[in-house]
Formats: sequence, C-alpha cells, structure tokens
Amino acid sequence: MNENNNYKKYKSFKIPGRSKNEENGAANISQKLKINAQISLKDLFYEIEYDNSPIPGAGKFVLKSQKIEPPKQDEIRDLFYRMRDIARQYPLPYTNYSRFFDKRVHRGNARIFYKQAEFMKDFEDDYPEQVPFSSYFPYYQMLGYEQLRTYFTWRTNVRKGVVNNTSLSYVFLYIYELLNNIGVDNPKEGLDKLMFFWTSYKMHDSSIDKYIIRWIKDYHIYYDLTQTFKEFVKTNNLTKHYPNMIDTEDNFDLYCSISKYDIRNSTFFTDGTSKLISDCFNFVIGEIRQAFERAGLSFHDALFHPTKKLVTWTPFKDALFCNWLRQPDRSVVFSENEIYICSNNEWKFSTVITSDRGRLFIAYVMKQMEALLRRITKYKYKISANMDMLGQETISRLQKASLDIEKVINAATIEFYKEATKTVVEVNQASLDRIRQEAFATQESLIVEEQKESTYTIPVQAELPVADQNIFDDQSYREPGDEGPYNIASIESKSCDTGQYDTDQMSKADSWDSLRYALSDKELQALAIILQSDKSNFTSIKEYADNSKIMLEVLLDGINEKAMDYIGDNIIDDDLTIYEDYQEQVKGMVE
Repeated sequence: MNENNNYKKYKSFKIPGRSKNEENGAANISQKLKINAQISLKDLFYEIEYDNSPIPGAGKFVLKSQKIEPPKQDEIRDLFYRMRDIARQYPLPYTNYSRFFDKRVHRGNARIFYKQAEFMKDFEDDYPEQVPFSSYFPYYQMLGYEQLRTYFTWRTNVRKGVVNNTSLSYVFLYIYELLNNIGVDNPKEGLDKLMFFWTSYKMHDSSIDKYIIRWIKDYHIYYDLTQTFKEFVKTNNLTKHYPNMIDTEDNFDLYCSISKYDIRNSTFFTDGTSKLISDCFNFVIGEIRQAFERAGLSFHDALFHPTKKLVTWTPFKDALFCNWLRQPDRSVVFSENEIYICSNNEWKFSTVITSDRGRLFIAYVMKQMEALLRRITKYKYKISANMDMLGQETISRLQKASLDIEKVINAATIEFYKEATKTVVEVNQASLDRIRQEAFATQESLIVEEQKESTYTIPVQAELPVADQNIFDDQSYREPGDEGPYNIASIESKSCDTGQYDTDQMSKADSWDSLRYALSDKELQALAIILQSDKSNFTSIKEYADNSKIMLEVLLDGINEKAMDYIGDNIIDDDLTIYEDYQEQVKGMVE
C-alpha cells in the first residue's frame, strides 16, 4: 500500500462530564449577573484565570469575588432626574425632538417646559465648565447633564446682574422663562428683567432684537400691566420700532384717529387746554360706557366690529410659551387696525373695521363735550353739536334703550370740570387761635361802659390743584366782570360785626351758577319762555318743545333733575310755572 494512501486511525476519547460543583458555580454566576444587572459594566470587574484541565490544551475559568463600591451620591444629578420625571406625566405624540414644527409637539413641549421651569425656578449652580448647546425651541429635556449645569450656572450669574456671552440656545431658554413669568413675582417684574437682559446681551449678539421687539408687544397684550404700551415705548426710547402703534389705554389718541371730528384740529385745542380736553374726554367716555352697560347695550359693538374671519392668535409666536394664565373674556383694540379677542382663554385676532356710525358717534361726543367746555370757560368762539349727525339708526337704538346721550355727556363734562377746578379752602389754625383771643378781648371790652366796635377777619386760602393751573390763568376764557361758576380767584375775606364768617350766601350763589352752566341752551330758553308766560299760556312752551324736537315732559324733567342735583329742589311745578321762591334766581340765570 502506498504511503500516501495510508489512513491514520484515531482512538475515541471520552470527555468527562461536569462535576456537581461546577454546575452549581455556573448557576451562581448566572444568578449574580441577574442581581447586578443594574450595575454599570464599567463598575463591574472580574478576575479570570486558567486552571489545569484533563483535556490537553484546554483550561477552565475561575471567577473570584470582588467588592463593588456603591457610587457616590450626586444631589444635583438626582435633582435633574426628578425634573426629567415630570415629562413622563405629559407624554407627547412623538418622541422625536426634530418634529418641533408640529403644533401638537410644540404645545406639548411648551407645557413640559413650563412645568419643569417651575420646578427649577430657584435652582442655582456654580459649574466650572462650559459645554455648548444648539437646538430649535430648546427646553430642559433636551439638555444633557453637563449642559444643564452650564445653563443654570450662566442663569445664576445673569440673575446677579452679570450677563456673559454663551450659546444662543441658552439665551432663548432664559427668555422663554421670562415670557412665562418663571422666577418673577409678577408680570411687571418679568418685563423689567426682560428689558435688562435685552439691553445687556445685545452687546454680545444683536440677533435677538427682532424676536424681543415682537414679544414685548405681545407681552403688553397678554399681561395686564399698569403702564400703557405707549408710555412704555416712550420711556424706553423704542418709538422707532413701533412707529404706527396707538396704545389701547390711550383712549383719546385712539378715538381721535377714528373720529369724523378730530378735536385736536380745533382752535380750542391748545397747549394750555390739551390736558384738560383729553382728560375730560377719557372721563366722559368712561361715563358713557357705564351708561351703555346700564341700558343693556354694548359700547364696543356700537363702534367697532371685526372682520368675519377670526384667526387664532398665539401669544409669543416663535417662542416656547405655555398659555398658563387663565384670563377673562376681553377684547384688546391695540390700534385702529388690530383687535385681539380672548374667549374661553383662547385668543383670536382680526383687523378692525370701524363703522361709519361709530365714527359719527365719537365725533358727536367730542363736539358736544367741546361745546360745553367752551361755554363753561367763556371761550370767545362757540360751537354746537347737532344730534342728527348720529344718524337715525343710532338715535333709534338710543331712544329704544331710553338713553339720553346728550344728558350723559353734559353731566359727565360738568362733573369732571367741577372736580378738576374745585377750590380747596384751607383755614389757618394759627389765625383761628388769634381770632379767638381777639374775640375774648372784645367780649371783655363789651362789659365796660365804653364799647368798641370790632371787625374780625378770617383769612381763607383758596388753592387750585397744581395740575392744569395754567389753563385757567388765561383771561381769554372769561369775560370781564364774569367770574363763572368755578372761579379760581381766592375767596375774599368777609367782615361782620358778629365775628362769624357766613358762607351760606356764597354757597347758594355757586349752586345757582353751577346749575346755569349745567343747563343747555334749549333748557335755558325754555325757562325764559316759562317766566314770560302766564299759567294759561301753555301753548308757547309746548310749541317751543315741538319745534326743538324734544318731548315737553323730557325737557321739563331734565331741567328739574339738574336743579335737584345742584340746588336740591325742583324749580318748575306741575302747572308749568317757576316756584315763587326761585323766580328771582331763575331770572338771573336767563337774563
């Protein structure tokens, strides 16, 4: 047989079975691995060695026990874990952060951010490293451990007034907090901190300007601030960013811009009277609003109405904002072209259409108010407002609601003017003490035979409130010799033998003067006709009322109501005559 074809034969060799101890050892290893499944692999160490085996060239593993040290406690890491657990309470429809453009994902992220921000609002850190971060619409859930510590350390310094440059995503994360009022006590404080941060950080990166300029406007729409937006813009020199903005609270400028009659173009509107007119108009509009509410009418609907299509408005667009503040239903007319409507805590936006009847209504209010102010201040030129300018539709609605708009305007104007120009009387206490001493001395002198006639003078100081004082110093407002109902001159001292100062006479005169200027020209003419007529001449006053397109009962009741307000009594009886006690005073008014 050839050597190459020889086959070598091998004898079989039995592999010994595993001993019982080895089997138990393997089971123990498996059990230990299950017990320590939660231990990190980098913390798990084994010593492995080869031992002799009956099989040549093979060995066996021998596992030796090792002591595993527990990890050190990290309180900040534990805090972050608890913060992240908040997200589990608000599951998102998608887990992919890249779907930020989806509205549902955006709203969900905003809600999680707000809850987590509230949880972390007081946290401070001093992490020495700086780890960058970049993402659209950042919020805590997206940041790693080192990035969270970097952000909160930077935020701690910002709150202390040290604004350093950092990743832009960290910057927007802090701005989102302020927009949501995180870490502040009220919206005013939030706005102040937002303005401070904007002013400080735009030195490093001005790209945030275009966002904050829009969000500041939204901030004034969404939050109820005491300072008007116009005042805020002026105070912070931001006029160039809002050139056509008319503030909602500045009623006078807003209404002048939509009125058919702009009182700012009147010769009566000067630097000396502008504050009086604007303040008076705002007061009159407030009284008209209340009168509309009492009559069951909507003042806003009478002037403005939005377009038919209302668009959903989201406050702070392009920001991660949660609609956290429950707000009452309200309408915010931010300019003559913008209206924001909140209903059931949801916001809508529309352009504003001011109806013609609304423009005419404001025009009538302005003109009627101005006409009365001109008469009160004795301005050399007079004007009148015709109610027909309201239009038949508006007049019918007012009459149906029993709302006398002319009466409301006149009463509000008189009330404001009276309050604005009231005379403040102060009595010098030292002078009163001196008067008492002089009175006592006089009393002593009256006891003796030689009596002395004594005159007592009480100095009375009349002061005009500082506001608007220059308005009434202009003598062109008063005719020579006519002091008017609200004379600003000091009250002259009165002398009397009894030593007492009697103000009843002057008070009565002021009341009748006030009544005179509260009455309209038509009402004064009606009083003059009644004085000239006898009891049987009912036709004259009736014809006058008909020609004036006023119901006789309404005309007479209006006169008596004003008389009740100013002198405390009616002046016309049921027989269409002037009460005898008041005939002389009425003659003085109409002459």
